[in-house]
Amino acid sequence: MASRAATYRDGVADPSFASVEKAAARRIQSVERALDILEILAAAPDALALGEVAAQAGLNVSTCHHLVATLVDRGYVLNAGRSRGYMLSSRLQELTEMSARKADLSDFARTDLIDLSGRLGLSVQLAEMQGSALVTRFRANVAETHVIEADEVVKMRAAHATATGKAILAWLPEGETLKIISENGLERFTDNTLTSLADLTEDLRWVRRNGFAVDNEELKPGVVCYGAALRDEKGAVIGSISASMPLALATEACRAHVAQEVVACARRLSDRLRLGRP
Repeated sequence: MASRAATYRDGVADPSFASVEKAAARRIQSVERALDILEILAAAPDALALGEVAAQAGLNVSTCHHLVATLVDRGYVLNAGRSRGYMLSSRLQELTEMSARKADLSDFARTDLIDLSGRLGLSVQLAEMQGSALVTRFRANVAETHVIEADEVVKMRAAHATATGKAILAWLPEGETLKIISENGLERFTDNTLTSLADLTEDLRWVRRNGFAVDNEELKPGVVCYGAALRDEKGAVIGSISASMPLALATEACRAHVAQEVVACARRLSDRLRLGRP
């Protein structure tokens, strides 16, 4: 009754109290406690013993132990030994850097992609997976090659039918790839679209063997694309680039040249990402 009474002032309902109550009801206690522990360790100049962490967090030692053990298992906290205690790992910094790198990826690659577009005389794209959606982050078409690009909303669910998408899917953990496919399906866009898991799996094996992906009129009739993955300093795939050409230009010699140039550009960008160079 006390909490309900607190939502009224002078007999008039006070929505601010109600909103506070609702916010408190939505909170998850174990998450709040884990965050408290991270903040305590971040503020400490040295490693803290379990008892010290528990005391500062206002927890009993057993509860604190389970929370800290989970944070250790997930890589956010380091066990510095029984005599020293616990300290933060670099995991939070890595997540921050990963987020910043994604935000800056299009700026990072812009000059190289404009140069690649100019050399090839083709439209060039940079894309990344955001959850299960394939998102184009940058496009350059210096020569203004006449290629009708697919609608971006359509492409978001078409990783299986694009060179940028397959260049990423090929290198993801199998479970993550299957999750993306499960959420998006394998929609048919043209007669060449791969719509069975077996066919797509074999195509992704081909990508891993050859180092690049091909969209052979799989998303848009009359459009051929070649794509290659971008990797960060740990070798993880964080995006991909591709070049698109009209089918009329896609001779065997042109295809080989475009594939070679796209792979070389992706490698240069990945090397710079690995070395932390602008």
